Amino acid sequence: MSVIFVVKLKVKCVISVLVAKGTSKTFIVFGLGTVAQVVTGNGVFGEYFSINVGFGLSVAMGVHVGGKVSGAHMNAAVSFTMCVFGRLRWKMFPLYVFAQFLGSFLAAGTIFLLYYDAIHHYCGGNFTVSGPKATAGIFATYPAPFISIYTGFFDQVLGTAMLLLCLMALADQRNQPVVPRGEPVGVGLLVLLIGVSLGSNSGYAINPTRDLGPRVFTLMAGWGMDVFRNSHNYQIRSVT
Repeated sequence: MSVIFVVKLKVKCVISVLVAKGTSKTFIVFGLGTVAQVVTGNGVFGEYFSINVGFGLSVAMGVHVGGKVSGAHMNAAVSFTMCVFGRLRWKMFPLYVFAQFLGSFLAAGTIFLLYYDAIHHYCGGNFTVSGPKATAGIFATYPAPFISIYTGFFDQVLGTAMLLLCLMALADQRNQPVVPRGEPVGVGLLVLLIGVSLGSNSGYAINPTRDLGPRVFTLMAGWGMDVFRNSHNYQIRSVT
């Protein structure tokens, strides 16, 4: 193996990881921005369906940004599945997960800065996880107060399983794949479908790094440990 080949391979890996970070940040900025508008606007700038549309379109844009370079890896569960099926090397998995986490963390910081005044005005500067003026849900997903940990666990397993099943079907050339260059639209519609059908219990995180990065950011930005303690120690579902 020549030195030039090794260098090119390492450069390609670095570029893929950087694109994975950028892709994650792109889709999370748009997604969290949609939630921020809905929450701080008191329904004037949209409602729950707006969030579903926003995340569907943001995922589609993320696939456009990084699809040809990094495979548009924006979800640790998807990256893990690709490794299991031999479509991604295992040594790339921790790098992609770190890039996804970093991208989502930076995206949360971006939205926090952009909407800081609106968030502060909405909650009076009292950053809380639960209650009538809770704002932590702008960044991470939280279960409805009536949801048990067992229902929540099943909710996340089912949502993620449906996501992976449909993604594999969309990409399967032996099946009936989407039209050429139609992958972003197909994936975006899939996320929209999951949101409008499986999202009300706990916000359909279906993505460990999408949830964990912003959750850690809110821990550091003033919401405190309640972002992990709230709702029956329910944070376990974000890494299900």
